[in-house]
Amino acid sequence: MKGGRKVITSIMTKLAGCLPEGLVVSIGKKIVNQRVKKYANIKVHGMENLHDINKPIIFICNHLSNSDGLILNKVLREQDVTFVAGVKLSNNPITNIGLHMIKTIPIKPNSADKEAMAKIINTVKQGNNLLIFPEGTRSRVGSMIKAKKGILLIAKLTKAAIVPLGLCGTEKLLPICSEDMSKEKFQYADVYVKVGKPIELPKKEKEENKVDYEERAINYLMKSIAELLPEEYRGEYK
Repeated sequence: MKGGRKVITSIMTKLAGCLPEGLVVSIGKKIVNQRVKKYANIKVHGMENLHDINKPIIFICNHLSNSDGLILNKVLREQDVTFVAGVKLSNNPITNIGLHMIKTIPIKPNSADKEAMAKIINTVKQGNNLLIFPEGTRSRVGSMIKAKKGILLIAKLTKAAIVPLGLCGTEKLLPICSEDMSKEKFQYADVYVKVGKPIELPKKEKEENKVDYEERAINYLMKSIAELLPEEYRGEYK
C-alpha cells in the first residue's frame, strides 16, 4: 500500500510537468476524491446553523493538514466557498493540483499582500462566501496556534456573517511531512467538522486602544472555533 501511494505521487509529479494543466487537474481531482472517499470517515454536525443566513459568509476554521481544504470544500459544496491559501502551496506540483481543485485566492503569508487582500474583500462584497484559516499555517502541534489578525480587517470591511468551524481528525488523515509536502500520505481517520452559529465582530470600546481591541477581537473569534473542538485541540485558546 505504501508503495502504491509513492507510485501515485511520482506519477502525478511527472504529469504536472508535461501535460496541460486542465488535464492534470482533472486526473488529480479523481485520484484525490477517491483517496478522501476511501480514507476519510467524515462526520458533520451543525449544518442547520447556516439555514437562515441571508448575506455572504466568512467561515473561520482551525488548520491541521493539507487535507483541510479538500474536506471543507466537500462539506460546504452547497455554500460554494472560495478559500484563502498560502502561495507556497503553488510551488509544489502536488499541492498545486489541490489548489486548482477548489476555488482559491493565494496570499503571501507574513506580509502586507495588498493585492490579495483587495481580491479577498471584493470577493465577499460581490456576494461570495469565503473560508480563511486565521492561524495562517497548519499547526505542527495538533492543536490551535496563535492567529494572525488579517481576518479582522476582512470582517470589518465586508460586514459579512462570520461562521466558526471546528475541524479535527485531518491531522491523522493526511499527517504533515515537514521534509516535503509531496510525501504526505493519506491514512484512515475519522474526521469531524462542527459548524457553529453565526457571530459578529466585537465592537471597539471608546476607551480601548487599537492594539487591545484587536487582541480582544481575535481572541473572541478564535475561542468561538475552540468551543467547537475537543479540549485537546484548543491549544492557545483553551
